[in-house]
Amino acid sequence: MESEAGLVGRWRSLLTCYNEIACHLDRELQESHGLTMSEFETLDRLVDARCDKCRMQELLAGMYLSQSALSRTVARLEKHGLVARDLCQDDRRGVFVRITDAGRERHAEARRTHLAILAEHLHEAPEGVPAPATA
Repeated sequence: MESEAGLVGRWRSLLTCYNEIACHLDRELQESHGLTMSEFETLDRLVDARCDKCRMQELLAGMYLSQSALSRTVARLEKHGLVARDLCQDDRRGVFVRITDAGRERHAEARRTHLAILAEHLHEAPEGVPAPATA
């Protein structure tokens, strides 16, 4: 079994890597597309859901945000016309979020930036060549 110091060291290494990439993503997405990393992630998950609308609770389940942080993120996206919120007809406590055409367009533009930064920082290998193993 790995030593306690080894586990903590690996954890810190993982956090350092995440923080470095997250800072680059947040800066580039904001400067180039006017989106925070959380806003991009919200749009990205709505696009990946491949449905007209998604319940806030379903969206929240796969994200790193708290319920209130997601609610604020969706409110900002809605203010800019990138998403719309609708109340559930069967359960007034339920809220649906749907991406607008403007949101899809902004997501498509920002996705190229997102993927480029991930490839740069995660050292993606060229097509057909396995990526280098990381410790």
